[in-house]
Amino acid sequence: MLSLDAIALGASDARAAHEFYTAVLAPTVTDHGQWVDLDLHGTGHLGLYGAERPAADVAAEDTPPGFGGYVISYVLEQPSEVAAAVEAAGRHGAKILKPAKKALFGAFSGAFEAPDGSVWKVSAPTKKDTGPAASPPEPTETAALLGVAEPKRSKVFYETLGMTVDRDYGDQYIDFAPVAGACRLGLMKRGALARDVGVDADGGRHGAVFHRTATSRSEVDILMDRADTAGGRITSPATAREQGDYAGHFTDPDGFQWQVSYTH
Repeated sequence: MLSLDAIALGASDARAAHEFYTAVLAPTVTDHGQWVDLDLHGTGHLGLYGAERPAADVAAEDTPPGFGGYVISYVLEQPSEVAAAVEAAGRHGAKILKPAKKALFGAFSGAFEAPDGSVWKVSAPTKKDTGPAASPPEPTETAALLGVAEPKRSKVFYETLGMTVDRDYGDQYIDFAPVAGACRLGLMKRGALARDVGVDADGGRHGAVFHRTATSRSEVDILMDRADTAGGRITSPATAREQGDYAGHFTDPDGFQWQVSYTH
């Protein structure tokens, strides 16, 4: 079964990206040398890769500037926590795309572009605080929202790989139920997603790789085969690598890249 266990971002300056996310999100950090893992308070992981990252691991080599077609959604409990997170992002070098305020979609939300180029939407489900703001605020959910050409077609692709639909509003919005400790995956039309966070829909290549950590080599092979038959494209067949894992890469029908790996 496919799940979104980690979102890997390529950064020209991995150390600066590490410092930015540490200051703004206060994650639990594990430095693996070649990459840094940020545990987003039990709601999924963010991986940061620097210039030395393996080319097969990141789909954003020589990525031109512009909207990468995805948004990382970070859901907090209260409006004051949203405002604090967006303001902190601005203080540490992010470009504020939408100031934190009451919104029709997301109840209370703001958006920013991180120094590495990724676009984040921070939101709370209510318009009023119900108590003191947590410090640091911890998310109730982290998600990757993909801007796709046809959400219904993409839904079928991800269902074929074992994801279970949670909310389905047709071409407006579709998402899948996350497993414990992983991120949610959502689908919107690219133009609608871009408008929601205040960016131009035009842009460069996708700047993230979405990771599934499999429980066996056979699961890797099964997911790769399903992706191939469901309309995806195999960009790197599953193979044993020098790092000691068994991994392969594929893209979904809209070109978003996934890595499925198993470590002994």
